[in-house]
Amino acid sequence: MKMKRTLVLFLLVILFGAMKKETPQKVVIGYVGGFRGLVNTDLIAAKKLTHINYAFVDVQRNRAFLTNEKTDTVNFRKLLQLKKKNPALKILISIGGWAWSENFSDAMLTDTSRAAFALSAVDIIRKHHLDGVDIDWEYPAQPGEAGNVVRPEDKQNFTLMFEALRKELDVLEKESGMKKLLTTAVGGFPDFLKHTEMDKAAAYLDYINLMTYDFYSGKIAGHHTNLYPSKLYPTENSADKAISAYIAAGVPASKLVMGIAFYGRNSKVAAGSTTGLGAGYVTGEFGSGFSKIKDSLINKKGFKEFKDQDAKASYLFNADSNTLITYDDEWSVREKCKYVTNQGMAGVMFWEYASDPKEYLLNEIAKSLR
Repeated sequence: MKMKRTLVLFLLVILFGAMKKETPQKVVIGYVGGFRGLVNTDLIAAKKLTHINYAFVDVQRNRAFLTNEKTDTVNFRKLLQLKKKNPALKILISIGGWAWSENFSDAMLTDTSRAAFALSAVDIIRKHHLDGVDIDWEYPAQPGEAGNVVRPEDKQNFTLMFEALRKELDVLEKESGMKKLLTTAVGGFPDFLKHTEMDKAAAYLDYINLMTYDFYSGKIAGHHTNLYPSKLYPTENSADKAISAYIAAGVPASKLVMGIAFYGRNSKVAAGSTTGLGAGYVTGEFGSGFSKIKDSLINKKGFKEFKDQDAKASYLFNADSNTLITYDDEWSVREKCKYVTNQGMAGVMFWEYASDPKEYLLNEIAKSLR
């Protein structure tokens, strides 16, 4: 009798073990800036990444276009060599970005133009043996960089673009016998949802990369990549607010990827503040990458470090120059990774690799998403 009971228990353990679903690996998507020229791939820790999004491919004459084809081709070849270190690594082209989104609206205007664009994009990954296409349209039906073409019908055409791309990618999948990915980088603010159909678009997408950084508070100086709202000033944007809005709009959490900033943003603020946060905003600009911030600025050169416990965001302030620097650090990245896990999200992405060459933040991601 004892043996039978033991056997039954053993079989139940096997049965429930087989039924238990494996937790999918969290993605770690790193944007690599090929627009600067040749990429030193020796400095890329391939084993700490699941995907590399190569930025950027332009949009010209309704087609995806390699503006620097000579260097792009070399970069593609060198990036593919990283698969020797990590065979599971996926390499995608990222089309658009802040400076190359002006022609998206024209390219997506008709069935014919969308089909031509989709074919041209997929032909690039076909020719160079890459793994997918990432779209970074900043922004459909909303102003981005000055001079961008914007139309109300971008809202529907944004969805139709992904339908056309998925159709061409399916053709390539059959040709190659390999999965081909379709992803997008989207605004990390709820207003983006008013100008798109993200619930419909999500059906065609593998991952949706939320750009939960570059938050701008108008007349008030605030965090640029905070996880939660701050209680130190009226907070308009946060990663949590954006993620909650996307999920409420019908986007599966399992496709959402949280953006992490590997760089800081600097703000000049009105005189008289003791911490800079919540002070009057004067001017702002992109700041240094995190490696430089950590090594050269934290509690150095007149800067004092602060941590906003409510927002889960760090910042520096120099009272002499009235300079505020907001950024992600190991602590905030750890909190973001915890959030991603608790929310059942797909993983994290970051902009961009060259901003933290010492890999302080990538190492924290690797530890926190185990």
